[in-house]
Amino acid sequence: MKSNPPGTAEARPAPAEEPVTPSANATRTAHRALAAALAAGALGAALVLVAAGKTWTRGTAPFGGGGTPVHATGTQTTALAGGLALVGLASLVAVFAVRRLARYAVAALLALSGLGVAVTVPARRGDHHALDDAAATATGLSRTAATHVTLTAWPWVATAGGVLLFLAGLLALRYGSRWPAMSSRYDRPTGRGAAVPGARRRPAAARRAPAPVDPDRPESLWQALDRGEDPTSTGD
Repeated sequence: MKSNPPGTAEARPAPAEEPVTPSANATRTAHRALAAALAAGALGAALVLVAAGKTWTRGTAPFGGGGTPVHATGTQTTALAGGLALVGLASLVAVFAVRRLARYAVAALLALSGLGVAVTVPARRGDHHALDDAAATATGLSRTAATHVTLTAWPWVATAGGVLLFLAGLLALRYGSRWPAMSSRYDRPTGRGAAVPGARRRPAAARRAPAPVDPDRPESLWQALDRGEDPTSTGD
């Protein structure tokens, strides 16, 4: 048997690194997807709601020899985008309040809300009805049509927000089953012997039988009176 020279430490093998289990990788991926979905959903809804209040189209209402500038906002052009953004934002919050099949249904609603925004806004951004209504109001003539119409970049901002909402919904559909849910601390207990939330157990000292009354000690007599007992009773 070969021995090490005197004064030298015995070489020990380096500890092997613990392998990362597939469940740990899955949990880490689900947490990253959760953070991405929250960021995308919140940002997407904010972009749509902000863009809906901005000017989408500008034009001129011809009147006499000149014209009056008019404009139309996103809400005036189509109110559907803002409504879908609110539905998507509510669905993003509701994902954590439900479980199992209900979570998939809410995640699908989130994705459909974003898809609806991404499809509706480009289709309606060139609609001049709202701008023509603004021109008719400015001139007082019901058949006035706006001229020199130009589009702003806000419809594309709203479209980007719809895409983000759609991506948040896809992440919720893919990884939502691994995300945490709201605490069931306040759920109604079921079954026999279920503890009532918030109920306090009586201390063991309170459940013990009271100490016998000592007639030679006045404090013992007073304690018995406080408990509603008759200190003169012999218990026979």
